[in-house]
Amino acid sequence: MERQKYTLEEVKSAYKKKDAWWTVLLVDPVASRLVIPTANYTNITPNQLSIFSFILGLSAVYCFYLGDYAALVTGAILYHISFIVDCMDGKIARLKGTGSSFGVLLDISLDHIRVVLCGAALCYSQYRITGDISFLYLAYLFLAVYCARHINALNLFKVRRDMRGKLRKARKKLRKTAIEAGVIVEESEAKPEEDEDNHQDEEESLDQIAAPKEVEEEDDLLQKKKKIDLQQGFKKRFSFYLGIREFFLNRRIRMHLFSGIEFQMFIFVLAPILGFIKETIIFSCAGLLIFEVAILYKIWLSTKDFEREFSRIKEKQMELDALLPEEELENGSTI
Repeated sequence: MERQKYTLEEVKSAYKKKDAWWTVLLVDPVASRLVIPTANYTNITPNQLSIFSFILGLSAVYCFYLGDYAALVTGAILYHISFIVDCMDGKIARLKGTGSSFGVLLDISLDHIRVVLCGAALCYSQYRITGDISFLYLAYLFLAVYCARHINALNLFKVRRDMRGKLRKARKKLRKTAIEAGVIVEESEAKPEEDEDNHQDEEESLDQIAAPKEVEEEDDLLQKKKKIDLQQGFKKRFSFYLGIREFFLNRRIRMHLFSGIEFQMFIFVLAPILGFIKETIIFSCAGLLIFEVAILYKIWLSTKDFEREFSRIKEKQMELDALLPEEELENGSTI
């Protein structure tokens, strides 16, 4: 049986809808072209690519541990190649439809181990060579920021999912009550909502666990497909943001401009080559924390939108409950 041949356009169709600027500009153009011969002429699986990427990452760990300039540059190159290979596995999985839950778990786990080992090796080698104890403190800072970023991303995903789930449940119950009460709302009253801006820095692990995509919902009163917009407050306060966001999204670049990917690449690729290891670690940790704080502020505004929307639905629910016979109310029509 002749093997299916994939084209570059088909590979590009397997790109994520939006990604980190480092990936879009410096990784995908190379990874996509490597995917073509890999997918067309080999039986290499995404999991095998994940393991190979991890092996390259361990080679970078060893180079960072050696610590001299030549080893650092070699480690930086190996780390970037490791990341390119790591980006290939997801593309092939989406292209061939061979992705699996275990593959996602394997990829996430190996990514985290690679990052932690590289950070520890880089900081320890510079301490060993220079005797500057501040490199050990920077190692703690690096690990603390990296762990905090992933914990924060997971928690924010849970908050978003919980808010949207409560709204979907409330709207479903409201529609049921409206049908029971015989209430008809004119279609002309419908005002379509905008998509929530999924700044989703949840690349690597959280691109897989937390890229919470907006779920198209049926508007329960208007019986019209619409999406839940929980960023109205943010958009009103920062109206200029939408134009900037559109500019980047047209290029597949997400608005989280200093994400976990840039954090890694600045420390493990740019810093070893440029030689400003201490300064780059401090800058990268500060940059990641600033964007995490911005996300927290944005989600705080989203909770205000959620509370207003949920209160509006609850008020309508109470109005419709008043129209129902008492026996139907006893069956639990209220939110």
